[in-house]
Amino acid sequence: MSTYKAPLHDIRFALHDVLGAEALFARLGFTEATGDIIDAVLDESARFTETVLAPLNRVGDEVGCSYDKATGAVTTPPGFKEAYAQFVDGGWSGLASPAQFGGQGMPHLAAIPLKEMIDAANLAWGNFPLLSHGATEALLHHGQPWQQEVFLKPLVDGRWTGTMCLTEPHCGTDLGLLKTRAVPQADGSHAITGTKIFITAGEHDFTDNIVHLVLARLPDAPAGSKGISLFIVPKLRVDRDGNVGERNGVRCGALEHKMGIHGSATCVMNFDDAQGWLIGEPNKGLMAMFTMMNTARLAVGLQGLGLADRAYQNALRYARERLQMRALTGAKFPDKPADPIIVHPDVRRMLLTQKALVEGGRLLGYHAASLVDVIAHGDDAGERERADALLGFLTPITKACLTEWGVECTYHALQCFGGHGYIAEHGMEQLARDARITTLYEGTTGIQALDLMGRKTMQLQGAGLRVFLGMMEEFCTAHAGDEALCEFIEPLRARAGEWQALTMAIGKRAMADADEIGAAAYDYLFYSGYVALAYWWARSVAAADASSQSQAFKQAKRETARFYFARILPRTLAHKAAIESSAATLMAMDADRFDA
Repeated sequence: MSTYKAPLHDIRFALHDVLGAEALFARLGFTEATGDIIDAVLDESARFTETVLAPLNRVGDEVGCSYDKATGAVTTPPGFKEAYAQFVDGGWSGLASPAQFGGQGMPHLAAIPLKEMIDAANLAWGNFPLLSHGATEALLHHGQPWQQEVFLKPLVDGRWTGTMCLTEPHCGTDLGLLKTRAVPQADGSHAITGTKIFITAGEHDFTDNIVHLVLARLPDAPAGSKGISLFIVPKLRVDRDGNVGERNGVRCGALEHKMGIHGSATCVMNFDDAQGWLIGEPNKGLMAMFTMMNTARLAVGLQGLGLADRAYQNALRYARERLQMRALTGAKFPDKPADPIIVHPDVRRMLLTQKALVEGGRLLGYHAASLVDVIAHGDDAGERERADALLGFLTPITKACLTEWGVECTYHALQCFGGHGYIAEHGMEQLARDARITTLYEGTTGIQALDLMGRKTMQLQGAGLRVFLGMMEEFCTAHAGDEALCEFIEPLRARAGEWQALTMAIGKRAMADADEIGAAAYDYLFYSGYVALAYWWARSVAAADASSQSQAFKQAKRETARFYFARILPRTLAHKAAIESSAATLMAMDADRFDA
């Protein structure tokens, strides 16, 4: 069975030494978010996830959720409901929510390590409270005052949970095709009718009420995505005064049978004249939903990070214990019948790949989270504008790269175990199965790539890219004369120039052929992710050198950075070549010749 130990040392390094979280929090007005308080939150997060959630990970996979066809009720795996009660009692559900609605008012960045730990300890369990945060954000930004008063408080304190209901059987990413309808009622509510699929935590036994945020069409709505509105549809009817009434016209119609995350309830939800309340303006539902969706995309990126870290921890432990052959340069442990497999170069390649992607990816994800705080609480309009542009640019990179790297790292961990990785005993195959969904929900990797290339780069004229390139240039200039960093500064500066040139070249080609954007998107996404991680690895070395960390820690950061620059960053060469090959190689073949 796989085990989990929260990586507190590296999390603290990321927050305090690299990102300067305490100074950032003070500047943004979070006076109570001191270093000591943050460290205490980290310690308690580790205790809860290690001792309560991690032991339930395997039972969630083996037992899964059960569905009662007669009642539509869903029962979660043994221990899940009790763990949620502890989660709520500990105040974790409202850690970063506003105090006016019962939250603790901590910075978003301060809550991110807890999210990573939850996902590493028990991804399936973590899906139940996942979308409550997104629902909270949607209501904060778009809800009417009475909606905030009635629905936010029980969501923040964990008495209710939230969902996001977008997808329908006939439409996935193209939400303009959705058919769920909303008919106005005399009391100001709407009657919602339709079917939604793939709804995470759509039904469960954690709470009495579940708040569904549902996309639907009004009778006079225009066609396509311009005619979509967003509605609050609770499982139990709730009036404008907060009175909870009878069961609403909402029912789970089935549970999906999935490749992984068996402990997570993925539901088909049927709405039959269910009472719903409009959020925001009519036909502006996608704007409100994207507030929720972008939060969820960053959260899913952290799922990939958490699984990658857990897989790496177990692969490293096994590589130190498993005896197999002798090192090619001679016995390293002559007192043993064979050397541990960590002496072999290919095992080290897999371990170092995991270490580089996990520790660098942690900074990528945490930095994106810090931008949420700057946007919400910064007192400088220019800084908020730059942070907003950068967060929009980084969101698809963070979501797609951290989840794809999560799949890669769980695969490498399974390989380290050899045949033992393929069987259930060691838990590696569960991590690999669970990781696979993260690249799919909240927008597939291809969708993230199109968002990055088409919307965040071309439509917005590279606003976010310019901010990131500015960060890279500032760092390179500040350390231009630092001999200890020159091995990283020069290739980093070269990649920054290449990144800008590639972007301009794609834009120029797209003026003649719109397919160039879609053809370049996937490779541009990963090119961007690998260059971004190179920046964070260079920053890590600089921060470690300037810190009070041990010499062994500093050396490990430098050696991992060297590995990254030498062995992983060159992946950009292949992505660059693919981008420069143009759309012709993809679009030349007629659809009817694919099976010729």
